[in-house]
Amino acid sequence: MHLENANAKIYVAGHRGLLGSAIVRQLRCAGFQNLILRTSKDLDLRDQSATDIFFEAERPDFVVLAAARVGGILANDQYPADFICDNLSIQNNVLQAATRVHVRRLVFLGSTCIYPREAPQPLKESYLLSGPLEETNRWYAVAKIAGVTQCQALRRQHRCDFVSLMATNLYGPGDNFDLQTSHVLPALLRKFHEARVLEQPEVIVWGSGKPRREFLFSEDMAEACVFVLQVPEEELHRVAPDGLLNVGTGQDVSINELCGMLRDIVDTRCALVHDRSKPDGTPQKLVDVTRMQTLGWTAPTPLPLGIEKTYAWYQKHCA
Repeated sequence: MHLENANAKIYVAGHRGLLGSAIVRQLRCAGFQNLILRTSKDLDLRDQSATDIFFEAERPDFVVLAAARVGGILANDQYPADFICDNLSIQNNVLQAATRVHVRRLVFLGSTCIYPREAPQPLKESYLLSGPLEETNRWYAVAKIAGVTQCQALRRQHRCDFVSLMATNLYGPGDNFDLQTSHVLPALLRKFHEARVLEQPEVIVWGSGKPRREFLFSEDMAEACVFVLQVPEEELHRVAPDGLLNVGTGQDVSINELCGMLRDIVDTRCALVHDRSKPDGTPQKLVDVTRMQTLGWTAPTPLPLGIEKTYAWYQKHCA
């Protein structure tokens, strides 16, 4: 049963993160005010007993599972056990509890890093588990693959209306700009800003700059989540019988092209210096968004505009 009642109880897990906070804003703008929100201090979703007690007490109608341990290449490399163990625990506890209280629809959020490193481009949902993963984010990817597969198993055995949305690289207001744990776009945005402010002559870019990446504005991903919550179940099943949907723009840029955009938007003339001792990661990661387009949703925000909005937020809150 899809979301149709403005008074329905909606639990957004991970509501203070980049995506979770955007989802809360989108839900409120769409007229849904009966939101259940808990910080990680109030509710540790890695704790099975605490999660079960919470779901029994609140009994939400709908759940958006945005809670996760996330990070870039460096964070994945330094904390592999944390990435796989924390994400597996969060997912399993929430999915099992949601099944027990008969949640009407659950949207499980993940990343397109679940697809094989050498998969054909653009990445179709059917490519899942068809080859080896990219090593630099294997721990996170394995956990998210487990979550997608668990949703599919619960759909098959218990007829749970659980849907998995796999996002391409997200960025936006409220992003993580820590150079040790952030993803590529916010990390580079900070580097270019500091180069302008400190009048530095160059910016160090990891790898060759040749890999191609697709970037999705976090507010657009949040819009897609709210959209999917409202799609009738029979329509979802017709388009995505496995419950898996890619969310992206269908367009990518090289890291060097991204650097050119960032340099123009930040307004600095510093040179690019490539640190080729650092890994490139997957050569290309462009997703096929046919399923979402068939349902009637397309990402509205062009990359330059999204970067401008993100940089404005960074200057106000972080710079």
